Amino acid sequence: MESLIRILRILLYPLVPVYELVIRTRNYCFNRGIFKSRKVAAKVISVGNLTVGGSGKTPAVIYITRLMKSLGYDTGVLSRGYKRKSKGYLYVSDGDKIFYDVSETGDEIYQTVLECNVKAAVAEKRVPGAEKLIKDSGASLIILDDGFQHRWLHRDLDIVLFDQRFLTSSDKYENMLLPTGNLREPYSSLKRADIIIINRKFSEKKKLPYRAEKYFEGKSLFFSHYHAVGFVDVKDGEFYDINDFVGQKSLIINGIANPYSFIKVLNTLSIDTTSRLIFLDHNNYNHKEVQKIRKEFYASNSSSVITTHKDAVKLNRFKREMDDIDIYYLKIEMVIENKEKFEELILQKIKK
Repeated sequence: MESLIRILRILLYPLVPVYELVIRTRNYCFNRGIFKSRKVAAKVISVGNLTVGGSGKTPAVIYITRLMKSLGYDTGVLSRGYKRKSKGYLYVSDGDKIFYDVSETGDEIYQTVLECNVKAAVAEKRVPGAEKLIKDSGASLIILDDGFQHRWLHRDLDIVLFDQRFLTSSDKYENMLLPTGNLREPYSSLKRADIIIINRKFSEKKKLPYRAEKYFEGKSLFFSHYHAVGFVDVKDGEFYDINDFVGQKSLIINGIANPYSFIKVLNTLSIDTTSRLIFLDHNNYNHKEVQKIRKEFYASNSSSVITTHKDAVKLNRFKREMDDIDIYYLKIEMVIENKEKFEELILQKIKK
């Protein structure tokens, strides 16, 4: 599979200059005021990235949402609703009740609402989406999920996340622009960022290569990592201590962009992860796939099924089909290193 991906990266290389021209022209138009960002009647914090897939935006959105709510801000979260079955604007939650199924909202915003009990909406077009969310919810602060490239909406604070594993990768193709590499924009676009978070997830902190580090000079730079809190039963929500699963043989299933760190932390807990079913990122599970999970569970003689929270919100609707299976998700929380300075900086920007 990796060799096939590498071949595709090489074949697509001639299209990189075309993509780069489009991106640089678009950014030039915004920078020169030819394209204008529109302000809305609320403060806006954008949480985004420079790459495709797996930097940890959802845990960061949850962290910042909880922070702003704890400080008394009437907070709303706006997401595109990636891979949802619906289209247009949907008012997902008023902070107390969720109005739509996860298939209609997308897994990221659904997970955020469950974790934060926050007002939320999805919309492909962020400006009218933000305006409608403010009207529907009365929110005075909008957290824009995956918003770095959506420059039509003015933001008061731009936060950009990187996966440390991407930054330290020696694969020259990964560090190229799309469609060969994983970069949505060139590193020079970081001039727009106010805060950069390097997410090491469950790995140790590593020295960054100069090709990446030079673009972080003069920026407010923070590191983050994940803390494994425990395991939660997908079907009834009961919480279990991490130690309850040590040494257990489990079937590991996930549909996330970068499963590496998820598998790694389970291995550090001495969980046998040799039995795995890996699905595409943001996979919308169906009955056939659920039956495949059940079949593999019994064939592998596993004690349980372990998945991610993002997958769990989509598997929850198959409670009846999985009644005979013990299935849990690993509950994680993002930890911002030097959090006092990080939170102080956010408040400074928002209060301006």
